[in-house]
Amino acid sequence: MVADTRTNAGLDDISTYRKLHHFNVPGERVMMLASAGNLSITQSVLSLLQEGVPGEDDEPPQKLVEAPTMFQAAQLIGRAIRHVRAIEKDGFEAANIRFSISLLFGGQIGTGDMRLYLIYSAGNFIECSMDAPFLQIGEHKYGKPILDRAVTYRTDLYDALKVSLVSMDSTMRSNLGVGLPIDIAVARRNALITEVNHRIEAGEGYFHDLRERWSAALRAAHRAIPRPPYGPSEK
Repeated sequence: MVADTRTNAGLDDISTYRKLHHFNVPGERVMMLASAGNLSITQSVLSLLQEGVPGEDDEPPQKLVEAPTMFQAAQLIGRAIRHVRAIEKDGFEAANIRFSISLLFGGQIGTGDMRLYLIYSAGNFIECSMDAPFLQIGEHKYGKPILDRAVTYRTDLYDALKVSLVSMDSTMRSNLGVGLPIDIAVARRNALITEVNHRIEAGEGYFHDLRERWSAALRAAHRAIPRPPYGPSEK
């Protein structure tokens, strides 16, 4: 997972908040949650997942780290979103604020399959598959074409991370609402630990080199492609 940290409520109100969160029990489960949308909604949902989502039919509250499967964990996150909506709906409507949240939730519990879900503001969700080998939330129209061209279900884990960083850089160059630092996390199937948990700060050598190499490669590709033959006919 790759997530930036920029949130803003206008051109003069830009802040940095972590959008990539971990719910891990080493050796038992590894779970990651990336967020986009309204920051107050996200923080409320995260607090519920940490402290316990109220149960249905007099069931006790349940924490995300207590979910027995990834599918049931995704359902629990959806329930947390709907719970926050039920509490905050009237206030949001009165202030004419859209209830906006989307989450990427991925990981593995025990011997179950590693799974990745995109959870919407209604609490429903879809799952990643071989035909759709990655999922995105937030501002992604500038970086998605890179992933579409370069990432398949068989792409090596760290090649996928490299392409993801190129995609994030392309988004950052075209949208001021996305910016450094960038949080990255890597988990490998059946390891049940986070293999990489790293924050890329401004000026970091590898990311700076990646940006420069990608820009140079684009310029070289542009020069190597013949000009279109659509000009005035020669006489």
